[in-house]
Amino acid sequence: MKLKESPEFEKRIGIWFYSTKAVGIGGTIKTKPADFIVHEITNRAESEEGKYLIAELKKENWDTHGVIRDISRRLGVSRNRIGFAGTKDKFAVTSQKISIWNVDEKELERVKIADVELKKIGRSNKAVSLGDLCGNEFEIVIRGIEGKEEDITGKIATITTEMENAGGVPNFFGVQRFGTRRPITHVVGKQLIKGELKEAVMSYIADIFPEESEEAKRARQVCKEGDIKEGLKRMPTFLRYEKAMLNELVKRGNEEKFLSAFNVLPKNLRKLFVHAYQAYLFNLVLSSRMTQDLPFNEALIDDVVCFRNEFGFADTDRGRVERVTEDKIEGINRLIKRGRAFVTAPAFGYETEFAEGVEGEIERSVLDEEDVELNDFYTEKIPEISSKGIRRPILVPVKLSNEEVSDDDMNPGRKKVKLNFFLPKGSYATVVLREYTKG
Repeated sequence: MKLKESPEFEKRIGIWFYSTKAVGIGGTIKTKPADFIVHEITNRAESEEGKYLIAELKKENWDTHGVIRDISRRLGVSRNRIGFAGTKDKFAVTSQKISIWNVDEKELERVKIADVELKKIGRSNKAVSLGDLCGNEFEIVIRGIEGKEEDITGKIATITTEMENAGGVPNFFGVQRFGTRRPITHVVGKQLIKGELKEAVMSYIADIFPEESEEAKRARQVCKEGDIKEGLKRMPTFLRYEKAMLNELVKRGNEEKFLSAFNVLPKNLRKLFVHAYQAYLFNLVLSSRMTQDLPFNEALIDDVVCFRNEFGFADTDRGRVERVTEDKIEGINRLIKRGRAFVTAPAFGYETEFAEGVEGEIERSVLDEEDVELNDFYTEKIPEISSKGIRRPILVPVKLSNEEVSDDDMNPGRKKVKLNFFLPKGSYATVVLREYTKG
């Protein structure tokens, strides 16, 4: 059976197909934040002593970086003193561990922020960081589903069986990586690594997308027409990064004004552009593999695989990847079936080593189509956004731990479905959900 094609908004971010062929249940996710609950799982065990206070941060409808900024302000400490293992969805209810250096438990009482809770867990001599993250548990409600309960349950079961037989779903980067209303970050990322700084700045400021407010569209159009001063006046205050960049463009008249405008953005956001372009290329590699009907849960000769770490998850550290040779392929595929090895594809960078064989041809053709070279990922003018690249598993295992179908209290006459599942770090729940809803 022919692969079912993705909707246009997903094709824009490199996701061309669904991996399951069964008919979806339809419906809508994220009708309200409480429909998308995320609980972080780490490998940490806290004690009662140490220079870091460890707290559980529970937030609703808050961006991770935004809430960390507000917490630091209320505590009167630098943001650098607050550590966390991963960013979480904004339009959701999420809980995660954070560490705060040299802060007493009583000082948490000063942090009074709407829809934010902070609760002490313990203390530690080690800050919370990315390496602590194992993954996330999700409890997600899909609303507005048409049909009878038994029909919906049957569709879910069929899709689940397909995913289990395939060993999971393709490990695409989800829409959050690119911007849900303005999927622009990867476009800017490509312009940055190609040295097109003016184009990158103006794309971020002036490119218009249909789901934006009319106020934002009008301001961006003025900027696109070249009237920067008027664009600054019209740009809505909630678009604070665009206003900051425009202010820099107005203030400076020299050739370095576009670099100055770019540098007013926070460091983590500046890096995000290149990371998003790497994610786009990774998605293209996976889509190309699907086009050629190549396996995801089985290695081919010349594929590159990684292995399971002590916590049971894929480890893509440089010393833990291996090219598949003819004499090792049977053994490696036995490890893959047991969940101890994983086929990988590159999030390209200047130190990426291509696979060989068919997968290597795909990797090279994706870069050729994009007119990009590995060396482009080292940018001399803005070295902090350069990236060595990394390999990433092409398949993410999924196992539903619970599913419930009931009447939808927000949509009379329709049903809602609640799904519970776990995903390892770096994988996206929306990539799983799209298989069930089919858009």
